[in-house]
Amino acid sequence: GIPMEIIVGKMFKLEIWETLLRSMRAGEVAEFWCDAIHTGMYALVSRGMRRIAEGRDPLEGQKHRCGMGNMFDYHSTGYEDLDELQRTPQPLIFIMELFRVEEPSAYKRDTWAMNKEEKLAAVPVLHSEGNRLVLRKEFGLAAEKYQEAVICLRNLQAKEKPWEEGWLKLESLVTPLVLNYCQCQLELGEYYEVLEHTTELLQKHKDNAKAYFKRAKAHAAVWNEREAREDFMRVAQLDPSMAAAVKKELKLLGERMKTKNVEDR
Repeated sequence: GIPMEIIVGKMFKLEIWETLLRSMRAGEVAEFWCDAIHTGMYALVSRGMRRIAEGRDPLEGQKHRCGMGNMFDYHSTGYEDLDELQRTPQPLIFIMELFRVEEPSAYKRDTWAMNKEEKLAAVPVLHSEGNRLVLRKEFGLAAEKYQEAVICLRNLQAKEKPWEEGWLKLESLVTPLVLNYCQCQLELGEYYEVLEHTTELLQKHKDNAKAYFKRAKAHAAVWNEREAREDFMRVAQLDPSMAAAVKKELKLLGERMKTKNVEDR
């Protein structure tokens, strides 16, 4: 796995970890016993780390309130063992290894560690880097850049009220990034990933022709003929300028389905 990074002095939820790390030397492995009074936030910290390991946004589903308030909103961390620990706090033993210590000037912060202004400034940079990688046909790396930019914006959106002005401004930046991400996934053959993200996008933006077009291509790729035709026809209705592209894709779909039907006999 990837070592965890902690920025000392940035109000990390589990402050005791900062205290423990300050007592260690680079390369040292140490075991610490911590009383329950110091471990009350461990369930929330562990939840975020598990979500990151699963490739999910650690702030996914949160409302505009503190971490504890979000947990009480849903009555669960989403993990049974963490829920039990939250119900019955207990002392914990942490085994920690300190790989290295960096000076502030040498550290390149990840987007999760940035403040609002820094995240907003990072988004167009990530967008441009993604576009540059697409031109070089490095679709996997480009998708990572687009995804990182989306996570920045989603984190900022979590602090806004849905569908109000601030939220909508951020959403207008999210949409093209998600579409670019989906195009990369089409190029990579990750069709179900495309179906998931375009469907989610269309739940919020029902008239987005580009989202329908990408979803239609993903449906066609996994042999969902009816769904593909429905989405392609929806594209033609929403954006007549895409009629020629739709006609071409429908012709390709018909030919592929005809070939498949012959092979299946």
